Amino acid sequence: MDAAVLAGLVMVVSVLIMLALGIPIAISIGLGSTISMLFILPFDVAMSSSAQRMFTGSDSFPLMAITFFILAGNIMNNGGIALRLVNCAKVLAGRMPAPLAQTNILANMLFGALSGSGVAAAAAIGGTLGPIEKKEGYDPNFIASVNVASAPTGMLIPPSNTLIVYSTVAGSVSVSALFIAGYFPGILWGIFCMILVAFIAKRRGYRSAESVDFKTGLKTIIIAIPSLLLIVIVIGGILAGIFTATEGSAIAVCYSLFLSLCYRTINWKQVKTILLSTAETTVIVTFMIGVSMIMSWIMSFTHIPAIVADTLLGFTHNEYAILFIMNAILLIVGMAMDPIPAILIFTPIFLPICVSFGMSPIQFGIIMTMNLCIGTITPPVGPILFTGCRVGGVTIESIFKHLLPFFTVTVIALLLTTYVPAVSMWLPSVFGLVK
Repeated sequence: MDAAVLAGLVMVVSVLIMLALGIPIAISIGLGSTISMLFILPFDVAMSSSAQRMFTGSDSFPLMAITFFILAGNIMNNGGIALRLVNCAKVLAGRMPAPLAQTNILANMLFGALSGSGVAAAAAIGGTLGPIEKKEGYDPNFIASVNVASAPTGMLIPPSNTLIVYSTVAGSVSVSALFIAGYFPGILWGIFCMILVAFIAKRRGYRSAESVDFKTGLKTIIIAIPSLLLIVIVIGGILAGIFTATEGSAIAVCYSLFLSLCYRTINWKQVKTILLSTAETTVIVTFMIGVSMIMSWIMSFTHIPAIVADTLLGFTHNEYAILFIMNAILLIVGMAMDPIPAILIFTPIFLPICVSFGMSPIQFGIIMTMNLCIGTITPPVGPILFTGCRVGGVTIESIFKHLLPFFTVTVIALLLTTYVPAVSMWLPSVFGLVK
């Protein structure tokens, strides 16, 4: 057997075995990839090459944006910003059926757009609105399912850490273009959830809220404007070319900290805890990216992406069928793997196939992210699912049947994004970010 083929086989088998044994994903990828290097390189060269790949993969200026956006999200989660967004969402929800549930969806979209984290949105918004909804007579499982299903919108609506990771792995893909491309799919996801909630509310008889008078509503929105301005400042500045995505993330930290201190909802003791939490998350993400660079090199050397492409094209040359197969694979992968490692592993495999039949890397990035977002609300991994259940005080078994209709509408949104390029590509073209 050819050494390159053997190395590729060893990597795949060893990683799968270690994952089955419960070894952390980053360790499995790094160790499996390094072991496979020994079949094509001398020991000392394999070790030094692995270390070099890890260092060069982590030493990236755009990746600094992840650290700052994580920090900004943690500050907002502890700085009272969530409550102001919830109050603003209540006004926007107006007299919609099941207004508190609709508020939950809108607040998740707003908070996710500020923090870039679906888990943070599920915890902050679910923890704020959940008790109120229970007092109003909402079914706890329904409450939790709405919160869980709408929280991933923050991973699509910019800023998004998953899209930053994808841009790094895909190479020469504009973070700004990816950010803008995520708006319509993320909003579409939220709108579909709101339509479904309205339908369920009418069947269950959840009443509309008392109308808010104009003066109170205006005051509530004005109070939320400083928080909402973060989106305008960061995304507007990136689009206008005033600063890069990385610089924008640092501005998001300064602005969110300034707001929290002005609101007097955070103290310097909490800042220490926030910094430690951010450091822990950043180290995990950075280490994951570093070890994935070793795997990427092995994949390139052993031609694994080409083998997968030939296999898929052996079944069919129909691009619609190929995209359907990719979606199915990514949905399954998302159920068992967190988004970031999944992006690191499968982008080098699937992206060349999509590019070969003319799809923009930007559209594929949004499609991949949407698939993996759905995975965050499905067992057995489902970080947003577990967070939403814990915050809502329900079990996965009790909530799952309530989530099934939401899975249906999110998959419809995914298919629209997959087969209608304008859903993700129209806005970037309007802003001149793509040709």
